[in-house]
Amino acid sequence: MKNWKFVVKLIMVLTVFLLANLLFAFIAFHVTAWIYSWLDRHPHGFWQQLNTVIGVFVLFACSAAVIFLLGLKQQRNYWDTIVDAIGRIAKGDFTVKLDIKSDEDNDHFGQLINGINQMAVELGELERMRQEFISNVSHEIQSPLTSINGFAKALKNMNLSEEKRHHYLEIIEMESHRLSKISDNLLKLTSLESQHHPFEPKHYRLDKQLRNVVLSLEPNWLEKNIDMDIQLKNLSIKADEDLMNQVWMNLLSNSIKFTPHGGQIRISMTSQQGMVTVVIADNGIGLTEEQQKHVFERFYKADQSRVAKNGGSGLGLSIVKKILDIHHGSITVQSKLAEHTTFTITMPLEITREH
Repeated sequence: MKNWKFVVKLIMVLTVFLLANLLFAFIAFHVTAWIYSWLDRHPHGFWQQLNTVIGVFVLFACSAAVIFLLGLKQQRNYWDTIVDAIGRIAKGDFTVKLDIKSDEDNDHFGQLINGINQMAVELGELERMRQEFISNVSHEIQSPLTSINGFAKALKNMNLSEEKRHHYLEIIEMESHRLSKISDNLLKLTSLESQHHPFEPKHYRLDKQLRNVVLSLEPNWLEKNIDMDIQLKNLSIKADEDLMNQVWMNLLSNSIKFTPHGGQIRISMTSQQGMVTVVIADNGIGLTEEQQKHVFERFYKADQSRVAKNGGSGLGLSIVKKILDIHHGSITVQSKLAEHTTFTITMPLEITREH
């Protein structure tokens, strides 16, 4: 397609060139004839043809000079517009959109214009995400700080009973822990996204890791009398053990947190074609279709009341997804409100240090 367009343009340029030369020759012939008549001199043969050629050359040179000056002025206007747009972007104005017509496919200038417009759009999106992130962080930090401040003031009341004083201190301790967890998760997520986070893949038994995580959370699921159905086979993978441990801890903690008393959590594993799939399913509160679309976003909370009660920050699943991205893996969720939630994790059996 590009070659065809180039051939068409070349034919058009050659046609215009030939027509222009015919016009210049016609004009030069009549102008030289008029000059000969005015001077009353009539050269013949070579000199007559030479004068006509010189006339054609002069007309062509003048036309080329005019076209060049007009084009130069237009190019200068284009570059002034581009420099102005880049300056506005540098100052934080990402609403810039260059409306300069050009052939994006065959013209480097057109590719430059499109690149600047695309850069402005992407930087605008990043700025929107940054502001949203700051807003979310401020909101998450403000909530526990307000509680701590309020109950700390309440403790100044000398008439408080020992029972209330102890209750207020427990709330302050809980909110302090929540604040610390938000800070820790933010630092962890920032480190993972910086691509400078320590990444040390090694061979280890994935089934043992999952069983150890289940055992470490035993007090949580025993307290709610949850039935743990574990179907794992002996399987070794090469991955960052510490990072993957965070994945399983986050997912299983969430399942336990949102599974009702006497519920069930099922953990299963399959492998084929160099990939391993781990499924973590529960019969908990579930998610709507809309909630499933956003569940891996930062600070997203499917149920504000339940999350507030359980002290979540909305960062756990974002961290999970980022760790799996580093391992070239993926995570999906399938759920039905008030019935079940199933997380499916797929990743390679072998992961290299390059990530």
